Amino acid sequence: MLIGIVGAPNKGKSTLFSALTMSEVEIADYPFTTINPNLGVAYATKECAERSLHVKCRPRNSLCVDGTRLIPVNIVDVAGLVEGAHHGKGMGNQFLNDLAAADALMLVVDASGKTDANGNPSENSNPVDDVRLVRNELVEWLSSIIKRHMPQLSRRPNGTDALSEILAGLKVSKDEIKNAAESNFLTTSNIAWPDADIRKFSEALLNRSKPILLLANKSDAPGSAERVQLLEKQFGKDNVVSCSAAIELALRKAAKHGIIDYHPGATDFKILKDELPKEQADALKYMKTFVGKGGTGVQNAINRVLFKLLDDIVVYPVEDDGKYSDHSGNVLPDAIPIKKGSTALDLAAKIHTDIASGMLYAIDARTKMRLAKDYVLKDGDVIKIVTAAKPK
Repeated sequence: MLIGIVGAPNKGKSTLFSALTMSEVEIADYPFTTINPNLGVAYATKECAERSLHVKCRPRNSLCVDGTRLIPVNIVDVAGLVEGAHHGKGMGNQFLNDLAAADALMLVVDASGKTDANGNPSENSNPVDDVRLVRNELVEWLSSIIKRHMPQLSRRPNGTDALSEILAGLKVSKDEIKNAAESNFLTTSNIAWPDADIRKFSEALLNRSKPILLLANKSDAPGSAERVQLLEKQFGKDNVVSCSAAIELALRKAAKHGIIDYHPGATDFKILKDELPKEQADALKYMKTFVGKGGTGVQNAINRVLFKLLDDIVVYPVEDDGKYSDHSGNVLPDAIPIKKGSTALDLAAKIHTDIASGMLYAIDARTKMRLAKDYVLKDGDVIKIVTAAKPK
């Protein structure tokens, strides 16, 4: 799984990336600080099954802190996007191509109003303009790819297959292609769409294949609440997360250096040192007040993407349904994100293709009940896959 961080320059993308991943990247108030994409790992959080099972887990593919499972998610932070990027302006198509493999996007906008849609210094800018610019560039980018291949598309009776081949690197499925076309009443046989239809299809396909969560960054700034409301009114409250990447990064760094006890997503933290320089003490007081209103929003954002935008649940495959462990004795070793509605067979395939091909049935490790291959998984399930095959 890969989540892309997008936005115009100077919106705080690299700060967000650093806060999520604790990776050292260059952060500055000028365009194109990020030239090559930054890659890192963030962690979505979920209550671990160890609590309800009353056992102590020993994770293998993730972490667990005080009963909270930290599930790794790959993050890519790409160069800032400017108007005309699909024509090569700014970092141009390099930016867009770096997003090709992303499953979802976090679009960072400036809730302080201090930068315009292209990232230039400004006063009282509307972050709605930021969103429109980025969305337009993404749609134009996809449209341009389809336009280039229109001659060969017009010769293919099965346009869904043809588009799937052309867009193979963009992580889109045939179902998504089919649904995007049907939602706009477009035929996929010998495709010869005019530019307007290509754009409508591209927008629909992006909405399905690369859903976007809006991050109203710098939300600790004066007047930011009004701009967040503008975003929520225009794009829906569920699609907007108010956050301060700078405060989250500062808190994580302070925790790393033993100055405070802070866990990402918390609405409070404890200062561990009695004496601090006045400037640092004042800064922590300011940050304590801000997080007390609901946290920094950064952890909420990554959780929202995984569990709401992508609609994933978390399940725990085990080999020993009595001890909830793998063959090495690791208790609840793996926390696997999987799409809601997936079956036990889908889980087997995610573990190993050989296990899926030889699967006989599954066992609910909590109840010890036998489950069919088409059993629909529930969030927090602990599942043993019984198979006639073993992975090579």
